[in-house]
Amino acid sequence: MKKTHHPAFFIQLIIIVSLFLLLFHHTIIELVKDWSINANYSHGFLIPFIAAYMIWQKREELSSLPITPSNWGLLIITTGMMVHIVSNIGAELFTMRIAIIITIFGLSLYFMGRKMTNEIAVPIAYLLFMVPVPAIIWNKIAFPLQIFASSMAETTIHACGITILREGNILYLANTTLEVVDACSGLRSLTALLALSAAFAYLSNHSRLKKWILFIAAIPIAILVNIIRLSLTAGLASYVGEKIAQGFLHEFSGLLIYILALTMLAALHVALKKIGKNIKKTENLISSAL
Repeated sequence: MKKTHHPAFFIQLIIIVSLFLLLFHHTIIELVKDWSINANYSHGFLIPFIAAYMIWQKREELSSLPITPSNWGLLIITTGMMVHIVSNIGAELFTMRIAIIITIFGLSLYFMGRKMTNEIAVPIAYLLFMVPVPAIIWNKIAFPLQIFASSMAETTIHACGITILREGNILYLANTTLEVVDACSGLRSLTALLALSAAFAYLSNHSRLKKWILFIAAIPIAILVNIIRLSLTAGLASYVGEKIAQGFLHEFSGLLIYILALTMLAALHVALKKIGKNIKKTENLISSAL
């Protein structure tokens, strides 16, 4: 049966969406600017489109659900707007941006109801990946990763027979010195890979446990490929010179390493799929034997 709406529904929709844009337009513009200038969150441009695709691929399930608007959505919408206003007064960008997602969740609940909102709750929550983490938190995570990556790179390079000395996040080679800066901590690739693995896991047909495994696996994979990148860069720098760690070659190596991370993630996906098939085969054999 085709779903129809009373004209009042569309009037409410236009009014609330207009108020949403009026309240959040400046915050959205500033968020997009951050994606443009902050390389750590350049993947933010993709997040809304991925979230939209995640909803679109559930279109058949959603079309079968009844639309039962809930007034509880108004409470959540009001909460989101109040969080934004208070955060704007305190110039707290992070919570201003989180307020957008809270309000979107409220809009969904108000116009479509609990059942449909439950179905698209994950895609809405996925929008969190587009919000830059506050610098104070980012730095708390990035610096330990810098030290860890530097330490592991030192161990790898030393194991290859290359003379190296490390002080903190600085690597001293025979003919050059390399500093593992914030951009080389691996947190940038970790953030982007987590966002990708979350979408990958959600869209896969794995069980819930395997979806979590696929998502969480992005953390060790991102750390591992960053260590590989640093080790290769340091190794090449010891023979070629420090120019290898700068400019185009440095950026290109980052792209290659990210492709390696995606390949490892895809390999894990295939492995998890095979494990599932093998378990089913074993279950079938046991059933037939009994």
